[in-house]
Amino acid sequence: MNKIPEYLTQENLDHFIKNALLEDIQDGDHSTLSTIPEDLQQSAKLLVKENCILAGVEMAEIIFKTFDENLEIENFIKDGEQAKVGDIAFIVKGSARSILSTERLVLNCMQRMSGIATLTHDWDARLIGSKTKLLDTRKTTPNFRICEKWAVAIGGGTNHRYGLYDMIMLKDNHIDYNGSITNAVKMAKEYVQTIGKELKIEVETRNLDEVKEALEAGADRIMLDNMNVETMKKAVEMVNGACETEASGGITRDMLKDVATTGVTYISAGALTHSAKNIDLSLKAIKTL
Repeated sequence: MNKIPEYLTQENLDHFIKNALLEDIQDGDHSTLSTIPEDLQQSAKLLVKENCILAGVEMAEIIFKTFDENLEIENFIKDGEQAKVGDIAFIVKGSARSILSTERLVLNCMQRMSGIATLTHDWDARLIGSKTKLLDTRKTTPNFRICEKWAVAIGGGTNHRYGLYDMIMLKDNHIDYNGSITNAVKMAKEYVQTIGKELKIEVETRNLDEVKEALEAGADRIMLDNMNVETMKKAVEMVNGACETEASGGITRDMLKDVATTGVTYISAGALTHSAKNIDLSLKAIKTL
C-alpha cells in the first residue's frame, strides 16, 4: 500500500480475519474435508465479472497467508486499479483444501470492497479541480468497518474518524443533552487536557447561529448539517478559514460540485459505505497441477 491508514495494524487485521474464519468454519469445512484429499495441490483464478475499481487484493493475500502460509499468490491487478470484465486479478496456488476454505471470505471482502472503491472513485472524480476532500462516515457494517474504510481509501476518498475513540464529535444529541454548544465544547476541551490525548473537536451545526456559536467556542471543525448550498456558503464565509468545515447530511452525487463551490474543507457521505453495491467476482478452479 502507498498510504497505510492508521487502523490497518497487524493486530486489527488478525482480529478481523480470525473472527471471520471462525464464523465461517467453526469445527471444520466439512464439504471440503469430506471430498478433497489432504495432499491435493491446485490453483484458482480471481475472475472479474463486472467493470470496477478493484479493491481487496491485498486483503485477500493476507487472508490466504493467515490461513495457510504455503499458499502462493500471483497478482496481476493491484488495489485501486481499473479492472474490466474477463480480467484475472490473481492466481492462488497450493492446498486445494485451503483455497476452498478461504474462498468465500476472500470473495465477501473483495466484492464489497470493490463496490465501495468503485463508488468512491466515481464520487471523488466529481471533486477534481476543487480543494474539497471526500470523507466517509461511521455508517458501516458492524465488524466489517476495517474493510469498508480501507476500500474508501483505495477508491480515492479520505477516511473520517475510524470510531468513537479517535476524535470528539459533538452531534445534535450531545448538544441537546448538554444544553449548549458553548458548554459542550468547553467541557470537551477540559476533558482532552485531563486525559492527555490529542483529539480534534468537531461540532455539528444546524443553522448559522450554531455555526457562530461553534466558531466562538473554538471548535476544530464545524459540520454543516443538512444545509442548502446558499447557507453553507454563508457559513464558510463566516468561518473564514478559522477552522475546518464539513458539509454533511443528505449529500448526493449530483450535489458534489455545487457543494464544493462553497469552499468547504470536506464533504462527508454515508452513502459511500452503506449504499455501494457489491461487484461480481468469482474464484474459479484451474485444474492444471
